[in-house]
Amino acid sequence: MRLTTKGRFAVTAMIDLALREHTGPVALAAISQRQQISLSYLEQLFGKLRRHELVESTRGPGGGYSLGRKAEDITVADIIVAVDEPIDATGCGGKENCMGDDGGRCMTHDLWTALNNKMIEYLDSISLKKLVEDQIAKGVSVEAQPIKRAISTQPVVKPIKVTAPNSVFALGAALTK
Repeated sequence: MRLTTKGRFAVTAMIDLALREHTGPVALAAISQRQQISLSYLEQLFGKLRRHELVESTRGPGGGYSLGRKAEDITVADIIVAVDEPIDATGCGGKENCMGDDGGRCMTHDLWTALNNKMIEYLDSISLKKLVEDQIAKGVSVEAQPIKRAISTQPVVKPIKVTAPNSVFALGAALTK
């Protein structure tokens, strides 16, 4: 099995998201900048993660992504499977059509199948919450930035609409009506 950048980036982005989700939806652009992952690549990955209900999206100003489930309910295996990362060490992709010299399955097929099961079992035993806790224990700082919204912090002052006459002549005209 070879874990490609797709699986690595998906797990990294999910850790980043989980670290910061308490501040509201997290923008992919912010994850992209912090983790040095292409924004378009993240958009592809998060589309797959959303289809597997691991993340939820919020549109509009101040929007972004948040976890679709609790961090303790999301495993590394869930993330890797969601982004179509193959977890397979067999030469046949698990189809059992690998041919040995005798025309049957290759002699090591059962070995690689057992390895697949152990890898899935291991990745399924690690929760996103555990990975987040590990990062916090290592001293990763999460900046406590306020959520940037399109709403201004300054109160909107509406102009006062004056219906009184603006001159002596207008006052006279108003009184004769």
